[in-house]
Amino acid sequence: MLMSVIEGAHHAPAYPELAGQRVLISGITSNCGVDIVRAFADHRTRLVLQFAELSEPTETIAEIAAPSALEIKAYGPIDVSGQAALSFARSAVTAFGGLDVIINLVPLSTPSLPEAGTSAEIERLVADRLRLPFLIATVAANRMGLMLSAGLVLNVATLIKPVTRAAQAFASVVKASLSAMTRAQAEQWAGQEMRCNAIAPETTASGAPRLAGEPEIAALALYLASGRGKGLSGHVFEAEPPVDALAQYISHGR
Repeated sequence: MLMSVIEGAHHAPAYPELAGQRVLISGITSNCGVDIVRAFADHRTRLVLQFAELSEPTETIAEIAAPSALEIKAYGPIDVSGQAALSFARSAVTAFGGLDVIINLVPLSTPSLPEAGTSAEIERLVADRLRLPFLIATVAANRMGLMLSAGLVLNVATLIKPVTRAAQAFASVVKASLSAMTRAQAEQWAGQEMRCNAIAPETTASGAPRLAGEPEIAALALYLASGRGKGLSGHVFEAEPPVDALAQYISHGR
């Protein structure tokens, strides 16, 4: 089944049922998120965008989405260690009166990863990376339960090139924690039709099907959000480290 889903995502057609849906994409950076934002904008959705950094490249991502999206609300970086994370989650979930699709990006960039550290330090770093996705999903699930509405949560953790040995090791820990969180959420919220899936870094050469970069990640996200993906929950897909999609987009003249 996994192979058929990935193959279907790679050749994904347009999904007209996504038009008008309310989509949150959090954790966007200059090298993670442009293809996903553009894919949902092109499907005429309402976008809530949260940028993990403010820079000229991230402003370009919003400019790319603006002509196609029905509406955009943008937020800047969030201090995930404090009350701001919970406040943002509540604001994002109610930005358009509710959400239909939540995509939490967790880019694992090499400079911020530890070259060495104790188990406690690694666990703290992993918890910091996953805190905002966890809070957003929890707040959204509670609201969807009250509103008797269905929805999708897709958590996307990707390694950003260049990939060092320390980054690969850290990604393995993030992947294990993300997989456990996603499956627990899928089971917890199955009764209210909230589906939870994840895309994690490929950390071993298992030979299993994997997504080749952000265009395929975006295609799979559309598939899971569409009517065709409504039967999938609790799945963890794997992806190769994406290239700098924004740089490629700009270099090809947009």
